[in-house]
Amino acid sequence: MAAADLFAAVGYEATSMASVARGAGVTTTTIYWYFEDKETLLVAVLDHLLQETLAGLGDRDDESPVDLLMWVVDRLTEQRRLVSTVHALAGRSPTVAVWHDAFHELTDAMLAEGLRQEGVPEPLVPATTRLGVFAIEGLVMHPLSRAEQRAVLELLSTVR
Repeated sequence: MAAADLFAAVGYEATSMASVARGAGVTTTTIYWYFEDKETLLVAVLDHLLQETLAGLGDRDDESPVDLLMWVVDRLTEQRRLVSTVHALAGRSPTVAVWHDAFHELTDAMLAEGLRQEGVPEPLVPATTRLGVFAIEGLVMHPLSRAEQRAVLELLSTVR
């Protein structure tokens, strides 16, 4: 996807709709036929990346919770530039804010279900989910060594 490649390579702000059109081999008018504006295009890119990630997650059923979280951190780290863009735009773009909120609802629900399956008592699930989100976002935005990342996620997995 041309837009995803450009957002990753040069950043969202530096990517024009015309450059996306050139990368896709179509006219700028064609891009605007499908996407109202660059924010709508960004959300389409985010949806595409999320679907790819969820499909990959389905292939990892036999992994430990810590290994799954490490994999998620790796996927998000690959898209660190987009993660930063979403957080920056969510405060001023209703389109991006709606996507961001829905993404958090989905990931919170998935993390909470994983915690329940691991035997975390229900009263601890909401706070542990929040800690998990903070830990994952922190590991993505403030990279540590693999050993340090694993140590953080293993500590999180001890909550009971």
